[in-house]
Amino acid sequence: MPGAVSLRILPNKGMMVMVETHRMFFHYQEFPFSVRTLFTGTLIVLGIGYLFAMLHIYNSHAGRDGKPGLSIEDIAIAYSGSKEATQLEGALMGPMSGMLPTNERGDLIGWVRRGLDRQEYETRIKPIIDDRCVACHDGSNPHIANLNGYDELAATAKLDTGMDIFTLVRVSHIHMFGITFIFFLMGLIFSHAYVRPVWFKSAVIAAPFVAIILDIGSWYLTKLHTAFAWVVILSGALLGLSFAFQWIVSMYQIWIFKYSAKRPPVREAPIV
Repeated sequence: MPGAVSLRILPNKGMMVMVETHRMFFHYQEFPFSVRTLFTGTLIVLGIGYLFAMLHIYNSHAGRDGKPGLSIEDIAIAYSGSKEATQLEGALMGPMSGMLPTNERGDLIGWVRRGLDRQEYETRIKPIIDDRCVACHDGSNPHIANLNGYDELAATAKLDTGMDIFTLVRVSHIHMFGITFIFFLMGLIFSHAYVRPVWFKSAVIAAPFVAIILDIGSWYLTKLHTAFAWVVILSGALLGLSFAFQWIVSMYQIWIFKYSAKRPPVREAPIV
């Protein structure tokens, strides 16, 4: 798209020159050093934050199927639940697995499968819960399970149906607002990179916004059918690839890539 032009008179030539004064694209290297430093600091912090987010996702979902690592079954269990384990077992094998030693985790799971005996709770289970769990699960936070007492603990030993709708709604709006802001900043910085063809560059910028809609929508659909867990995985991969591509290209072109702006030819016309 052509930029605006202004008219100038060249001294001693008697010619009127049309000179471009505005362009629709500016590369990083045309910005002052301070602006490039600002972009770099933003990218570094966003990159570290994204790595921590990936670690959190892995820690909160891995192992739900009783096997090490993150699998498609773990994702399906997180959102649709498990037909073979209770909520308490799912938490102990998944996000809470690192909070207890293996023997204590086995004691809790064994107690659940033996029928939630109250006497055994008082002698063996309650000391574990008081020592390992009640500091966070004391009932003061309505968004996490209350384990402070036999009845409260027994209530979690029911069939695992995955995240409830209200939890999904709460997490959905947090993710949509937060990730939109992150990728707006990332896309704004990346928009100054020299990437051709332009349609590909635009597709890279748009990809994370499409991915987050697919990702969050598939959370709800996975509760209906576990096959949609694949959509969660694939949309998350698209989100990560888009982030990585924009981050690497931006950092490379800010400090290493040598860009030369192509100026349109100057048109001269004699003064009449």
